[in-house]
Amino acid sequence: MRRLKRWWIGYLVAISSLYAVIWNTPYPSSETASKTLFVPFSSPPKHLDPVIAYSSNEWMVLGQIYEPPLQYNYLKRPYTLEPLTLSKMPEVIYLDKALRPTEENTSIAYTRYRFALRSDIRYAPHAAFVKDKRGMPRIRIDAETAQSLRSAYDISPKASRTVTAYDYVYAIKRMALRVNHSPILDMMMQYIVGLADFSKRYSPIAVREKRAGEWFDLRPLHISGVKVLDDRHFDIVIKGRYPQFLYWMAMYFFAPVPWEAEAFYAQPALRDADIDLDTAPVGSGAYYLSEFRPERRMVLTKNPLFHKETFPVLSDEEYRRYKNADVLKRAGGRTLPFIERVVFSMEKENIPLWNKFLQGYYDASGVGSEAFDQAIRISAQGEMGLSDEMRAKKIKMLTAIQPSIFYMAFNMEDPVVGGYDEKHRLLRRAIAIAQDTEEYISIFMNGRGVVAHGPVPPGIAGHGEGKAACDTYVYRWEEGKCIRRTISEAKALLAKAGYPNGIDPATGKPLKLYYDVTATGPDDRALLEWRRKQFAKLGIELVVRATDYNRFQEKIRLGKAQIFSWGWNADYPDAENFLFLLYGPNAVTATRGAGMNSANYANPRFDALFDRIKTMPDSPERRRLVAQMVEIARKDAPWVWGVYPKSISLLHAWYENVVANAMANNTLKYKNIAPQRRIAYQERYNRPATAPMIASAGAIALFVWGTVALYRRRENRVIKKEC
Repeated sequence: MRRLKRWWIGYLVAISSLYAVIWNTPYPSSETASKTLFVPFSSPPKHLDPVIAYSSNEWMVLGQIYEPPLQYNYLKRPYTLEPLTLSKMPEVIYLDKALRPTEENTSIAYTRYRFALRSDIRYAPHAAFVKDKRGMPRIRIDAETAQSLRSAYDISPKASRTVTAYDYVYAIKRMALRVNHSPILDMMMQYIVGLADFSKRYSPIAVREKRAGEWFDLRPLHISGVKVLDDRHFDIVIKGRYPQFLYWMAMYFFAPVPWEAEAFYAQPALRDADIDLDTAPVGSGAYYLSEFRPERRMVLTKNPLFHKETFPVLSDEEYRRYKNADVLKRAGGRTLPFIERVVFSMEKENIPLWNKFLQGYYDASGVGSEAFDQAIRISAQGEMGLSDEMRAKKIKMLTAIQPSIFYMAFNMEDPVVGGYDEKHRLLRRAIAIAQDTEEYISIFMNGRGVVAHGPVPPGIAGHGEGKAACDTYVYRWEEGKCIRRTISEAKALLAKAGYPNGIDPATGKPLKLYYDVTATGPDDRALLEWRRKQFAKLGIELVVRATDYNRFQEKIRLGKAQIFSWGWNADYPDAENFLFLLYGPNAVTATRGAGMNSANYANPRFDALFDRIKTMPDSPERRRLVAQMVEIARKDAPWVWGVYPKSISLLHAWYENVVANAMANNTLKYKNIAPQRRIAYQERYNRPATAPMIASAGAIALFVWGTVALYRRRENRVIKKEC
């Protein structure tokens, strides 16, 4: 009988295994049926401390948790700032040297921004807000408990409190401490009055306190230009006039940080378990981080204390820009957020990610090179559209030109490719004409890009329209189109530059130029070979110098590279944020490697215009000056302008209210899920193949039956013999 039991147990295990294989779903049915968004990620965030984080994969999470004073309207274009935790837009007051209000542009020495907070902004419930009689965090955590936590939000009991002006000022104090490694500190010290003095005075103390494992209480300390007026009002005073400062107020560096969180996380057990603001953020946003296993899974859960916020409403004319206008209209005025939970799952390989998306287990997906031909069709006019397979599944495509640029730069201090005389300009223009960027986009980017004609991307005031958006030094404007100049024209320019047929007269051999890259893998060989061929069209020999990223950065900082490729993503939607990459005082050689002008470009006319536009609000006059700057840069050609990248996202039909917004990072609160449509899709495209299971189960049952019959027959024979 024991043997029979083992046989039946084996049979049941085999059948269960078949069910597990055939009904293999990555999520419990309760999650699939709820308003839960399923999102893949491939690179875990390194920092979730708002003072430190600066990468897109970090802001993807932070944007849902923290709330700076301002945000970008989800739907309005061009991108428009609006209050988030403020009751109104900040009041701007210009001051003279004596800190007296002034209206005269010539006497503006400072600008005061006055912030008025809403009274209903509350932090998500957290153990740090449970306090003792002294007003300090009461709950203490031992080492065993700390090591077992999925998230700091597992700790109970919890409490909350209202966000105050002190929290915003506390965050700026944290930014000032060198020990926190804020990437914007050096820039902000140029503007915020007293920030540099505060940093210099208290950063060494912060280092000592951190080494001793103590919490450095910043509450009693003060920055001269940052002042709390009361619980709901605070001021920031900056030097001079800098309208772009408001854009920074939409970034997470300026989100409120409660002092209680720092004090709570100073406990030795939590510190030893790496539980702090860098892994367990505490914010007032629509969601809180309820699970954090960055190598596997992260979960955001709706903040039960999230303040009143509604989906934006547009005019009929503004809605027309969106294909899903009807859906957006229906959402208008409804309370946010719609989605209850967001599950981020680690996917290191593109193919499994893509297959899960097609099965309906991810609600959205990018389009990798492996899946491009399956998902996208290119028309005879070069336009991208969905394949028939995707259309049959009612999958939607969302494309957007990003506020970014990838370019190839010349070191303007190099004796061969640098310089501002006509000879060197013609050499750079000839090289620019020879770079077939259209072919590059087609081959290496699957069409996901737009040829750049200057430093300012589309969608940013100053990009220009029509002929103004065409670099006529590299292209010709014909019949309303921008057409690349021919190689013959490029060779003519090269000859005028003193290199007929690409021959260097000093050596009698082909001109040899050097291209520094970080590309070292086998997948990069095709791209580098393509780049060599572009120069070879002119008879120029391109020598590729590949190195690791740290060495590459060092060469750029020291101004030792001759030609190299680089890129920039907008911090905020303003031409100044791109033009400063060509501003002479920002050159890496002028700033000892600290500047962002890696080409070391320095044109006095360009710099003078930049000094004017950087303090001007957007206006027709400012756009006219920006156009002049772009034309100066086109003439000098310090960059081969390269590509404005285009993003492509695929969305399932049940993922609603989705629009492209390259500047906002807190967009999940606006989106919605129709879970019943998701379930129907999964059932349709993941029907279990029950026939093999039934056949296998029958075979196993027949095998067991036969075995049992033989066993019983043998036992009966033994019994008869014994009798």
